[in-house]
Amino acid sequence: MSRYSLLSSITNRLTGVVLSVGLLVLVYWLMAVAGGNRPYLQAHEILSSGFFKLIYAGLLVAFCYHLVAGIRHLVWDTGRGMERAQAKQSAGVVLAVTIVLAVALGYWLFVAAGRAS
Repeated sequence: MSRYSLLSSITNRLTGVVLSVGLLVLVYWLMAVAGGNRPYLQAHEILSSGFFKLIYAGLLVAFCYHLVAGIRHLVWDTGRGMERAQAKQSAGVVLAVTIVLAVALGYWLFVAAGRAS
């Protein structure tokens, strides 16, 4: 396994952990919604802060990377792309697609959605 492929595999695992920790934010929000108007308004104030917008951006990148790397692993499960040169190339493809996907989704979520409201 090449260095790039190894780094890609480690990053895939780390993004999975980041997404798992991000679920805590989702659970907090769901508990606030279930708690009624007052807890919801308090959670809305906290979760709308600039700090959490940075967290959402990080979670978005982690989601995109984990999704694309997961598709790469599904392709590997078919026995394709396992050669060293192919694995190195696919690691670059994963990174490139992640950047494009994260930028597109980030624009849609943070910029276009802001204009609509």
